[in-house]
Amino acid sequence: MKAKNILKDVIGGFWSLLVGMSITLREFFRKPVTVHYPHESLKMSPRYRSHLIFTADEDGSSKCIACNLCVKACPTECIFVEGEKKEGAKKKSVTQYDLDFTRCSLCGACVEVCPTDAIVFSKRYNIVSGDKKDFSRIDLCKDLEERNKKK
Repeated sequence: MKAKNILKDVIGGFWSLLVGMSITLREFFRKPVTVHYPHESLKMSPRYRSHLIFTADEDGSSKCIACNLCVKACPTECIFVEGEKKEGAKKKSVTQYDLDFTRCSLCGACVEVCPTDAIVFSKRYNIVSGDKKDFSRIDLCKDLEERNKKK
C-alpha cells in the first residue's frame, strides 16, 4: 500500500517538473518586455486618465467661464473655482481653478458636464513628488500659463 502511494507521488512530481520545465522553455524563447525607464517609456493607452488640465482658446487663454457646473458635479468635492466678469467681456473668465488631486477619483463627471469643453484629462503619467502638498492644490490656471510659455 505504501509503495503504491510513493510511486504515485514520484510520478506526480515528475509530471509537475515536466510541466514547469515546458513553461520555462516556452518563455525562454519569447522576446523580453523590459523597458529601460528613464531612457524609454511605455506607450500610454488612449483611454489613460491623469489629472485635469485646461484647454486653451486660439489666443492661449482658458475656455473656462467659471460656471461652477464641474464643482457641482464632482462627487468628491475636490474642485474650487472662482471667476469674474471683466469690463467689455461677454462672459465670465476664470481667475482661480484649484484641483485637489489627492481626493480626485478620476470619475470624469466634471469633464462631461463642462459646457465649453474647458477641462480634459491630461496624459501625464510621471508626475512625482515626495510632498503630498504638491498634489493637494494643483492650480490649473498656472499650469495653462506654463504650457503656453513652452510653446
